[in-house]
Amino acid sequence: MRVITGLARGRKLQEPVGLETRPTTDRVKEGIFSSIQFEIEGRRVLDLFGGTGQMGIEALSRGAAHCTFVDLGRQAAETIRANLAHTGFSDQATVVQGDYAAFLSRCREKFDLIFLDPPYGSGFLEKAMESVQTIDIVSGNGIIVCENGSDAGWPEPLGPYRLQREYRYGRIRTALYRRTAD
Repeated sequence: MRVITGLARGRKLQEPVGLETRPTTDRVKEGIFSSIQFEIEGRRVLDLFGGTGQMGIEALSRGAAHCTFVDLGRQAAETIRANLAHTGFSDQATVVQGDYAAFLSRCREKFDLIFLDPPYGSGFLEKAMESVQTIDIVSGNGIIVCENGSDAGWPEPLGPYRLQREYRYGRIRTALYRRTAD
């Protein structure tokens, strides 16, 4: 697992030991960032199920202004901090060790780009997507990127959100939702 491009290009990232974290494959990550490559620079990012931090770190490497990482696991939060230090982005990041639902319930910040990649089949994707839309923490024309490992449908978007595009990479699927501008 490595940073694909940008300021930290080629830097290898640590992974937590064990099976609790499932990092996004480089192929899927490349596909996601190809589809949003012109919408990253200067943006505020939320990596809600941070894991290793690779999605948010990739965004920072490509010019994002700041990324907030949230993960429940202590080891995952430590891994994210170590990866941020290794890539030199610690000053542009906030790491929150805690439950995603608790974070969202008290979040008052707007984000331009949100990554939602919870454990597959957990039901967290649908719950997180509903919370993100209900509390409306996405800026106008902001993007939500979801990852899923099944053929189950995507969460229904609530206005002013819409499902913009879906991609398939073998068994892994991704979707881009966009919030229309005010």
